[in-house]
Amino acid sequence: MPPFSMKPLPLVIEPEPGNPYEVGGILNPAAARGPDGELYLFPRIVAAGNYSRIGILKVLFDHAGEPVGVERLGVALEPTEPYEMRPDGGGGCEDPRITYVHPLECYLMTYTAFSPLGPRVALAVSKDLLNWQRLGLATFEPYEGLEFDGVDNKDATGFPLAVPNPSGQHELAILHRPLFPNTLPEDNAEKDDDRVIDLHRESIWISYSSMPLEGEDPSQLSNFTSHHRLAAPVSAWEALKIGSGAPPVMTRHGWMIVYHGVSEMLLPDTGEERITYSAGVMMLSKEYPQKLLYRSMKPVLVPRPSTGPRGTPSNVVFPTGIDRRTDIDKPHRYDVYYGLNDFRIGVARLDVPPNLPHVPIADPPSGKIS
Repeated sequence: MPPFSMKPLPLVIEPEPGNPYEVGGILNPAAARGPDGELYLFPRIVAAGNYSRIGILKVLFDHAGEPVGVERLGVALEPTEPYEMRPDGGGGCEDPRITYVHPLECYLMTYTAFSPLGPRVALAVSKDLLNWQRLGLATFEPYEGLEFDGVDNKDATGFPLAVPNPSGQHELAILHRPLFPNTLPEDNAEKDDDRVIDLHRESIWISYSSMPLEGEDPSQLSNFTSHHRLAAPVSAWEALKIGSGAPPVMTRHGWMIVYHGVSEMLLPDTGEERITYSAGVMMLSKEYPQKLLYRSMKPVLVPRPSTGPRGTPSNVVFPTGIDRRTDIDKPHRYDVYYGLNDFRIGVARLDVPPNLPHVPIADPPSGKIS
């Protein structure tokens, strides 16, 4: 039995009938405990024309502490800035992740702004989870000639504590996965099975930004000046793409990330090959998060084929929110909230085992998938 597994819970959050903001789906939520101790979700809600806002939901629990429903509280972010609007009148604030950053004593939201140039990482901060101050688009200094600016970029999420940058200085850090040209799952699916992974252009990265001093403009948080490459695809279940997922959380073994991988899977009922998003686990060193201690050789949660919005087939598990269950005295249990088949939200239970197994974790020098 694998050391990590995720057990889907009964709660599935569906679009609200008759709600024009959700006709295209409710999916990919951030999760955060508020100052009141309650759990809030911040899903992407999709209106007609693929117009995306970030909503606010309060999670409702039963007497045993299991999530059983949600209360809708409105909208956290709506496209208003030029970098969130498209020339055709559409717009997108999408796929947020939220972390309470202890040195800043505030919540940090990283989200995808669907700009006129394509998807880009944007940031916002809040003291109360309800009122958000935009910091603008993230900017990235080059790394050994590799340009991050001007490249589509999604799936960013922040660390709750300052961590050491390449020079050993403790700074704010985010995980992100630049979508360099020709590295989309659809692009890689058309390539030869023996393709060599481009370790720089197909990896999750950690990028670092200096913390503002008290009273300084927090917008400097969006300028990332140094970088570590974290991980490229290694296993078959992540062969087409790897990307970050829920925010890093500190566990008894180190920083845990529930991330996503993309592959082509054969559907048993039809024999059709379909691009599939699954979830896995990485464990990073507590002291040096760029060091991998463990990663899933097989996915911990795979989707069940379903019909997504507009009748299109979908095969997606996309983890974006995580909640440590200290509220019910279960500090090693985590509830993971995820986008389900590009249309709704699921939640699954993840228990961190007492021991961390030793498995091959490094990127293969050849860049080959195993």
